[in-house]
Amino acid sequence: MENAGGTALAIVLVVLIVFVIIVLVRSVRIIPQARAGVVERLGKYQRTLNPGLTILIPFVDRLLPLLDLREQVVSFPPQPVITEDNLVVSIDTVVYFQVTDPRAATYEIANYIQAVEQLTTTTLRNVVGGLNLEEALTSRDQINGQLRGVLDEATGRWGIRVSRVELKAIDPPHSIQDSMEKQMRAERDRRAAILTAEGTKQSAILTAEGQRQASILAAEGEAKAAILRADGEAQAIQKVFDAIHKGNPDQKLLAYQYLQTLPKLAEGSANKLWIIPSEVGEALKGIGNALGGTSAEPASGLFDEAPIERTQP
Repeated sequence: MENAGGTALAIVLVVLIVFVIIVLVRSVRIIPQARAGVVERLGKYQRTLNPGLTILIPFVDRLLPLLDLREQVVSFPPQPVITEDNLVVSIDTVVYFQVTDPRAATYEIANYIQAVEQLTTTTLRNVVGGLNLEEALTSRDQINGQLRGVLDEATGRWGIRVSRVELKAIDPPHSIQDSMEKQMRAERDRRAAILTAEGTKQSAILTAEGQRQASILAAEGEAKAAILRADGEAQAIQKVFDAIHKGNPDQKLLAYQYLQTLPKLAEGSANKLWIIPSEVGEALKGIGNALGGTSAEPASGLFDEAPIERTQP
């Protein structure tokens, strides 16, 4: 009997110890950072637990699953949306949201992630439905802003704040993509043709301008060279003239120089015919008088202006 009584007492002690451990485990809760817990007492909301150590009443208080208070990113699958010009496009969306009120997120909505997804889909169809395809492809910032405003207003009573909405991809139908690619290729070809024509035009203009400037410079050079040559010849003649007048030559010297100049008239391969002027007789008479010769005059008309043919060698 004593052994049976001792065994029963030991069992009771073990059960009591296990019960105490269970009570302690259910009573002490540690809430991690950036988490929040909702406590129900006898099935009714009692309080919201903040990060740290807290004590619950066993079998009376119940701690619901912890809520993540960090900003969350949810990517929703592509949704078909009909644009204003009756084209079906597939749009992927990414929503950034954060739980700000754990109590509202627990009791105001059953599944807030699913609710955000459905609300995003319906709002997206309303917004994109009023735009044509080109506007939908080029107005992402406008669509994002409208989506964020509608979602943030609707999810505010759920204890959720939508901070950002992004359209990850907008995929038009394959036929429209082919047409857009053809249009883009045609536009690039047109721009290339315009640039080529513009380059050819500029090249022709620059070439003509260069030729014109070269012609002008050549003409200016020739004119300046002719002026310089004329100035040089004028200066030479002026110097000869001044030298003759300074030397005060007599008639004899002038006649002798005149005769020395005559052979130069026949120089050159193109001179086949040259004329002896009538002044040659006067020059010969002056030379004869200077040398003390007779005063006989040369035959009349001997050196009158008579053409003499020059035979080429």
